[in-house]
Amino acid sequence: MQQPQLDYYDMGRGVVAFSSTRHGGCSTGNYAGFNINRYCGDNEDHIRRNREALCQLLGINDDCLIIPHQVHQTKVATIDEVFLALGTIERLAALEGVDALMTNLHDVCIGVSTADCIPVLLYDSEHHATCAIHAGWRGTVKCIVQKAIKAMTETYGTHPQQLVAQIGPGIHLDSFEVGDEVYKAFAQEGFDMSTISRRYPTTDGMVEKWHIDLPECNRQQLILSGLNPQNIRVSSVCTLQQSADYFSARRLGINSGRIFTAIIHKSNYEP
Repeated sequence: MQQPQLDYYDMGRGVVAFSSTRHGGCSTGNYAGFNINRYCGDNEDHIRRNREALCQLLGINDDCLIIPHQVHQTKVATIDEVFLALGTIERLAALEGVDALMTNLHDVCIGVSTADCIPVLLYDSEHHATCAIHAGWRGTVKCIVQKAIKAMTETYGTHPQQLVAQIGPGIHLDSFEVGDEVYKAFAQEGFDMSTISRRYPTTDGMVEKWHIDLPECNRQQLILSGLNPQNIRVSSVCTLQQSADYFSARRLGINSGRIFTAIIHKSNYEP
């Protein structure tokens, strides 16, 4: 069993933020090697062992590793003491249909699963609040990032201009070919299409198709929410082009592993 190999992000003192890669872990085939998502068809024993390895690396118990069942909507769940006191069945129910998590608890790791969709992490250093967001194209059109920031503001008193954001690995403009209906969905929601879309010739060169820049869409939403652009970092990883190192559903199919992008504020780093 190899230790999971993670890409770490610098988001503030006491904060451990990361995205998993395909390296480490014990999963096999299109789930190889590190996958902890229970909703994509992987072997349950492999998932359990991979979770154990990650928890050991983070220095937390398994019940403090929180992953929702995402459905490409905009529901934001708060992870608090009440949630942590729930039993297994109640926890699963509370995490059903959730695409963003937030917490102000120390030593609780919240994260989202992606395999071409865009993960976004937020950290509020004033209130020690964290947030993990799953933004596929549907969630992006529905402005899940802005809704998550609004929820942090209402729950913790977060000031958006003080947030630090990390946009994690996902599919990039060159790779994200979409149909006209997806282009129209973004246009109808008021996105500046000149900054987030471009037409590319198909492989046969006969026609051109629209491509959407999902990382840029979410970066723009962060700025519209009040974040300082200098506090926003964007991963250079395109999952489709780098599928040997990061899971890509477009490359591997939906029955494949998921990247886990997560954040935790560690109590033992407190000044």
